[in-house]
Amino acid sequence: MTPRVRRLALPVLTASLLALATACGGGGGSPATEASAKPGEKIKLSIGLFGDFGFKPLYEEYKKAHPNIEITEAVTQFNDHHNNLVKRLATNAGAGDVEAVEVGYVSTFTSQPGKFVDLKQYGLDKRQGDYLDWKWQQGLSKDGQQLLGLGTDVGGLAMCYRKDLFKKAGLPSDRTEVSALWPTWEQYIETGKKFGAADVAGAKFVDSPGEIFRAMVNQAPVGLYDTQDQIIVDSNPDVKKAWDLSNQLTQEGLTAKLAAFTPPWNTGFAKGSFATIICPAWMTGFIQEQAKDASGKWDIATVPGGSGNSGGSHLMVPKQSKHPKEAAELIDFLTSKENQAKVFKEEGTFPSIPALYDDPSIQNFTKPFFGDAPIGKIYSDAAKALKPQHLGPKEADVRVAIGNGLGRVEQGKQTPDEAWAQVLQDVQKIK
Repeated sequence: MTPRVRRLALPVLTASLLALATACGGGGGSPATEASAKPGEKIKLSIGLFGDFGFKPLYEEYKKAHPNIEITEAVTQFNDHHNNLVKRLATNAGAGDVEAVEVGYVSTFTSQPGKFVDLKQYGLDKRQGDYLDWKWQQGLSKDGQQLLGLGTDVGGLAMCYRKDLFKKAGLPSDRTEVSALWPTWEQYIETGKKFGAADVAGAKFVDSPGEIFRAMVNQAPVGLYDTQDQIIVDSNPDVKKAWDLSNQLTQEGLTAKLAAFTPPWNTGFAKGSFATIICPAWMTGFIQEQAKDASGKWDIATVPGGSGNSGGSHLMVPKQSKHPKEAAELIDFLTSKENQAKVFKEEGTFPSIPALYDDPSIQNFTKPFFGDAPIGKIYSDAAKALKPQHLGPKEADVRVAIGNGLGRVEQGKQTPDEAWAQVLQDVQKIK
């Protein structure tokens, strides 16, 4: 996984680590004593991330105003980052002063309020009015009494596509005309069949079914959990519909069989191995990094269904931090309105502060790599249309079980019905 890949990976939390996390959820251990710095003494803050959040220029800016602060950034792969954080919370040692948590994991950690600093202690509840309400709620403890994390970005959805491959297939390539091809997921599949029938050399319609499934479920009013934190995979018709449509892509031979965030998938961008991909805002930066020679070949259309969210993160302060006050102040800075706008323009991660969505500097922002697509407007519109969905405490692990099932179908190991039966069995084991 390259540094830019951080918002959409399928999380894997092992059963033993989940048990460890659950066991330590009620008690917080003893919070570290905050060190009192002597005048002129350097305070070292460590921040744990799972990719390039675009923070490095911000660190330098922050240090100019805070010459006594040193900041070190530790970047690990998505799954390793979250699994390691579970272990470090359980042992009460080794966590950073600031830790990033992706939305698929946020409920796992906010269910352990005793392990994190309540940011209200340092006045960060003043920021509530800045945020999308549902994004703010995601950072609260389950009882809503503690503020455990401030949001960085949201993953409003679009669909990125290769204009050159569409032209070869005899399909429209203008983004407005492409968007009109697929107001629904069924029409997206029909477009895929036309692409497949054109037999474009070396290219399939989509990378794999996993992120298509996630996008469809994320558009539903209710997802994998109900509001009582009960897993409803077996009874939610929107989940089964997403499963069936995702597997239809496989059965129609429309997928490149490139699992997301694997080396072959990375190479697929450079080779032009697929013509469409689910595209939250942060994905634009990744495409640009992986397909350096494809400038002007990619463009951005609306996603079937019109909106949805995939990814986004929060910054949290473990109680292990010896400098929670300074860590909270750094989070406040990194997530400010001005800095969320800066990071979007550099990295593509879209702000979680709605006041920015109508800002001309965001609305008028374009990227030459994507044919000067109006990226700011596209993702602003997507963010405005977002409808929040309740996330359960083991959201990440339920998604992994389903993703594994989709993979077994794609690899020819099981039929969709066989894989679904196993998925339901696997999900029942997630407690």
